[in-house]
Amino acid sequence: MQRMWRRSLLAGLVAAVSLIAAQQVMTAPEASAAAPVRVMPLGDSITGSPGCWRATLWNRLQSSGLTDVDFVGTLPPQGCGVAYDGDNEGHGGFLATNVADQNQLVGWLASTRPDIVMMHFGTNDVWSNRSNDVILAAFSKLVDQMRASNPSMRILVAKIIPMGTSQCPECGQRVVSFNNAIPAWAASRTTSQSPITVVDQWTGFNTATDTYDGVHPNAAGDQKMSDRWYPALAAALGGVTPTTGPPTTAPPTTAPPTTAPPTTAPPTTGPPPGSGCGATYRIVGQWPGGFQGEVTVRNNGATATRGWTVRLTYANGQQVSQMWGGSYTQSGSTVTVTNAGYNGAIGPNATATFGFIASWTGTNTAPTPTCTVS
Repeated sequence: MQRMWRRSLLAGLVAAVSLIAAQQVMTAPEASAAAPVRVMPLGDSITGSPGCWRATLWNRLQSSGLTDVDFVGTLPPQGCGVAYDGDNEGHGGFLATNVADQNQLVGWLASTRPDIVMMHFGTNDVWSNRSNDVILAAFSKLVDQMRASNPSMRILVAKIIPMGTSQCPECGQRVVSFNNAIPAWAASRTTSQSPITVVDQWTGFNTATDTYDGVHPNAAGDQKMSDRWYPALAAALGGVTPTTGPPTTAPPTTAPPTTAPPTTAPPTTGPPPGSGCGATYRIVGQWPGGFQGEVTVRNNGATATRGWTVRLTYANGQQVSQMWGGSYTQSGSTVTVTNAGYNGAIGPNATATFGFIASWTGTNTAPTPTCTVS
């Protein structure tokens, strides 16, 4: 009798354990989905201000079924009129040589941990007449920092789009010379673990029809840039195992800039509503010796404008070297800006914007803009 009782107890325990195990199997959580591939668009205003080729490229990836992609960067998207993943590292006015010298990329990489970097960089270096050797040495340092962050980083480096502007007549040929030096540099730096792919953004790009100022792409230029990036990025996506944890090699400590930039001055605003025309000035980004500015022109009148003129009078010897969205002349401390062909007509209470690159030394006091309309 006692033996039968023990057998019954043992059978009951086995059944209970089996039931618990079955419940655990039934309620086990599903395996987490694979992490998306993290792609960093890196460069200057052509990439980030607003850099709408990224929006076109992102949406093409989605429509092609390449949806497990995360564009990453410490900068937010700017308006391009469509929904897209706009995170990026397109820093307006930045030079690749300065970013390398000041180790700025290290912090961006640590914050975003990309698997792929798409780099269209060097336009401002070429404009500033930095030599090919100096720019490519900076590229090499940036590549080393990418690989310190992720030893299997896939790197897409662009032959940059052409420049055609009267503000820098030599820049067109400088771009050709720089682009011609990129393939040999890439071949010397590529590895099987971390390949470098050169993407030709120069061939077939026309500054007369594909830019709005001889430097920055318009809608047609954005489409061309997206079309050139797409096959190289799609191929890179096919060979990437996304990172899901921290970098396997800790990035080096970020060194501070060699010269600490002063605090950005707050924007100043022109006349109040109802006075015909107003202008708001702001500093978009600043680095030792240079900055990117932006002015928004508002029509405060009751009828559309036919054109506008903005005057900026600087107090500290600032010199404008590049502009988009307007044409400028500078006489001493006064910069006079007139509208571009496409943004002179502003409706009531509507706005137009122009941007520029300028130099500064010592102090960078914001001017108070004045505005007139015709």
